[in-house]
Amino acid sequence: MPRMLDVSDAVRAEIGDEEADRLLAGENAPGSYDCTSCRTPGDSEQERTSTVLFVGDETAVLAFAHASCLPSQVVQVTEEQLQGAVRSIGTAGGDMAGIEPHTAVPEQAVLGVTSGLVLVDGELHPALVVEPTSPIVRPGTIGAGDDFLPLLIEQGFMPATELASVPAVLHGWSVLLAMGQLHAVLQPSSNGGQPVAWWQAHQPLQVTDSWRAAANKHQQVLLFAAPVGSIGRQPREDLLRDALDKAAAAGRLVAAALPLAGT
Repeated sequence: MPRMLDVSDAVRAEIGDEEADRLLAGENAPGSYDCTSCRTPGDSEQERTSTVLFVGDETAVLAFAHASCLPSQVVQVTEEQLQGAVRSIGTAGGDMAGIEPHTAVPEQAVLGVTSGLVLVDGELHPALVVEPTSPIVRPGTIGAGDDFLPLLIEQGFMPATELASVPAVLHGWSVLLAMGQLHAVLQPSSNGGQPVAWWQAHQPLQVTDSWRAAANKHQQVLLFAAPVGSIGRQPREDLLRDALDKAAAAGRLVAAALPLAGT
């Protein structure tokens, strides 16, 4: 029976027309599967299902997700992440197919990321707090200084002087939550192609069930960014909120709402 599969042009280009057509005809696609985003069961005969191709340095894994959780897309990850994902899905009894494209992964900046729930306007929202481990200067410049916030403002992030309301959505950026873990923050490609990783976890980060539930509820994640030394590694969410409030009051915080795994 034909499956209710979505195969994006980007995925088709990677796996080839023949393989894509076999998937759409139901030859290689699973009936039931574990969604690679929310980890709950799905059925490609009963509901729209996305094909998601995770591409490493030497190998790739084709996974499946509810179309409501993830669009069909190609996601670049490191080979180490990919092998970990293979072990994770294999242990969980999920479905995947192995393919062999070769794609380089762009180098990433050194950014520290903390996840937590933040209360905004009476409701809990999933948040990521990004703080570099050292000052970030504008490419091509020499000398001291920290251009982290100006660079982000140029990308569309807005200064946050207080956490009284949800920041505006920054279209083109997204947060990739896959296989129940946090993989990357994606930004638009400079050449208009597939999104690229602005930040990418060396190893997929575990998030709490409540954080993942809030992310799936809102279908977006609030991202707060501050220069080095503004927030620190806070052990509790109430301390994290206090640090965010202080950074905002000092004019050292920018924010945006990023769609969950948007393309």
